[in-house]
Amino acid sequence: MFLTQTVPRQREIIEVLFRNGWDYMRRLITLGKADEPQLPPPAVLKNILVDLGPVYIKLGQLLSTRPDLLSGSYIDELSTLQDDVPPVPWADVEVLIRKQLKGPLEESFATINPVPVAAGSIAQTHKATLVNGQEVAMKVQRPGIGLIVDQDIALIQGIAELVARTDFGQANEIKAIADEFCSALKAELDFTREAGFTDQLRRNLSESTWFDPKDIVVAKIFWELTTPKLMVMEWLDGAPILSATIPNENNKTTTRETERQRVTSLLFAVFCQQLYVDGFFHADPHPGNIFYLNDGRVALLDCGMVGRLDPRTQQILIEMLLAIVDLDATRCAQLTLQLAGSSKPVDMSRLEGDFDRMLRKYFNLSLAQLNFSEIVYEVFQVARNNNIRLPSNMGLYAKTIANLEGLARGFNPEINFLEEIKPFLTDLFRKQLVGDSPVRSLLRTALDLKSLSLQFPRQIEYLLEQVTTETLEWNLKVKGLDGLRRTTDDAANRLSFSVLVGSLIMGAAIISTNAQTAQLSLISNILFAAASLLGLWLIVSILRSGRLR
Repeated sequence: MFLTQTVPRQREIIEVLFRNGWDYMRRLITLGKADEPQLPPPAVLKNILVDLGPVYIKLGQLLSTRPDLLSGSYIDELSTLQDDVPPVPWADVEVLIRKQLKGPLEESFATINPVPVAAGSIAQTHKATLVNGQEVAMKVQRPGIGLIVDQDIALIQGIAELVARTDFGQANEIKAIADEFCSALKAELDFTREAGFTDQLRRNLSESTWFDPKDIVVAKIFWELTTPKLMVMEWLDGAPILSATIPNENNKTTTRETERQRVTSLLFAVFCQQLYVDGFFHADPHPGNIFYLNDGRVALLDCGMVGRLDPRTQQILIEMLLAIVDLDATRCAQLTLQLAGSSKPVDMSRLEGDFDRMLRKYFNLSLAQLNFSEIVYEVFQVARNNNIRLPSNMGLYAKTIANLEGLARGFNPEINFLEEIKPFLTDLFRKQLVGDSPVRSLLRTALDLKSLSLQFPRQIEYLLEQVTTETLEWNLKVKGLDGLRRTTDDAANRLSFSVLVGSLIMGAAIISTNAQTAQLSLISNILFAAASLLGLWLIVSILRSGRLR
């Protein structure tokens, strides 16, 4: 067993698992196997991750993005995980910063506040001023975190190998899921990756027909000072959106409904563009990552977790939104299978029935009463109950929708999710029909029609030639035809066999009636015996096939 070594970290993990009462893992560790996998209750799982430390808190946050693996109760509990930890002493942080910079610290920074403005499991952030007077935020990796992550990744993969020995582990591809999570944890240690995501998001949001790009801010990255362990970006003055005060025209701190409506509409427009147009989106829009700036703009922070959607998936998700609004269970089932993209057989009647029962709860509710993120999670639950594996990026999509809706309702309780996104969906369908340029789309359609008109006579001529020369061939494949053919062959064989037995009996009877010699009587008896044996064999074969009725 890999956990029987006297490594302190392994002992600590075992003690945490046992102390929190996870009986299934106790049996798995001590015996190497367990009959039926059992997750601890959501609150217990959260406590285990908190006790295990920052890396496992980050793992829990990643798990909260996978409603395709966990039920809604687990997702809700893990979504509350916060990785606020005590900050690393400034002396240790300063040593790491000096190692990351190409030149002396004093040549790049005029001042650095040694007290961090935020401290997380992977990094902590300090406010600083460049030598040119520009205020910046410095995200510094916690010293030694790389070694801790490597150790914990090895343990996570070891536990996954144990679980993979069970039927549950094999059916749910636990090893592959663990490898995916470990890769995501490892990627968090490279700040140049997050800096690249931040730059891409800022470029994508710099142009839009749905909102004024000047109203949304993504921090500028200072690449000359950014390394895998240090990221320097533009400092933004503001506060988390739910705790920000919104000044009115007289500079009095008050909450103005018009401003709240403007901000929530802006956020929906920004994320609709990311999800359904760009296909690249900020996947963690919780209140701490959305800031209301002092000048009235809105900022998106912390681009470490992003998601991607290809055009085909975007189209399916848009249609899924409409199917949910129309409470169309059949269409929801079809679109779910398209999202999965799997050839594994599925009981469509059961899938449609599950969606019908799920959507029936919302028949008498108005659009304003619908909790759309809850419906999205229920879609994942239906897919999971029918053994349909959806792509992992669907978890990030669902988490983004849930966080966005929750944030919007907290900031503006009167918000209506579907009413907010309806104009964008309408515009998306218009673009799909006519494109961004109606004239260009019309010309393209005219060219397609011209090409079709030129090819059509030739295709008809070829078809008529094939028919008149009797060389036309049809390639048809009907599912289940082989089974029907075998059944027909068996029935024909038994019928022929029955005719043969009847003929033998009739021949024996004729010979027996007119038998004048002992030889004819012997032949008659042989025919009767052969017919009896063959008839008995036919009856036994029919009984054994179970098709007597």
